[in-house]
This record gives sequence, C-alpha cells and structure tokens, in this order.
Amino acid sequence: MPDTIISGTDFVCVPTEDHDAAVKFYRDVLGLEFGKQWGDMPGSEFETGNLTLAVMETKAFGIDFSPTNVPIALHVEDFDAAKAELESRGVEFQGDVLDSGVCYQAFFKDPDGNQLNIHHRYAAKDARPGG
Repeated sequence: MPDTIISGTDFVCVPTEDHDAAVKFYRDVLGLEFGKQWGDMPGSEFETGNLTLAVMETKAFGIDFSPTNVPIALHVEDFDAAKAELESRGVEFQGDVLDSGVCYQAFFKDPDGNQLNIHHRYAAKDARPGG
C-alpha cells in the first residue's frame, strides 16, 4: 500500500460571478464566520466549523463560471429553528423537507445558483434508514 499523500481537505471552492454579493450572502444571510480574503483577488473564506468554504469569482482565476448543482450540506443543530431563521433572512427553500429516516434536509440555492442544503442527523451515527 502506498504512503498516504492526502491528509485532509483544506477548503471547498464555491463559484461566484459576483464576489461582493457572495460575501454578503455567506456572511450576512448564512451567518458564517468570515475567515480571510485572498489578497486583492475576489476570493474569500468562510468557516463552517469543520470545513472552509471559499467563494471565488471564477473569471478572475481564469475559470469558466458554472454553479454547483449538487448540494453542499451545512450542518445545523436545531433544524426547524435554522430553517425558520434562514427563511426570515430571505432564503427560499425548494420543495419539501427531506426525511431520510436518519436526517432532515432542506435544499436552497445561493444567489449564483449553487445548490446548498441544511442538514441535521437525528439518529445515531450507526443507524440506517428503515431500521
């Protein structure tokens, strides 16, 4: 077996066409802690507790913009309270709450159309849907 080369994940990039609007959304609407801006470049990091989200205006980095269409699951402790608070801040959830049998999820998009969700696991870590 080869030696481990990768030892973790430092951040996940979230593409944006408008860095300033993305900063306002992730900081003011989602309430994430601002970490830092990438110098003079339109890229900023936000802390989620276990993974950094880095919003980056892709054009400035020579990358074509394309929103993420699979969700980034954002953990919440109190699902109903978090959903209600985000709705009061203008977040529009798509469809019904998904109850998988072990967790709740509610899906929404950021201003650039990146798919996000809030997620709360209510069952024990070893529990499986359906028992």
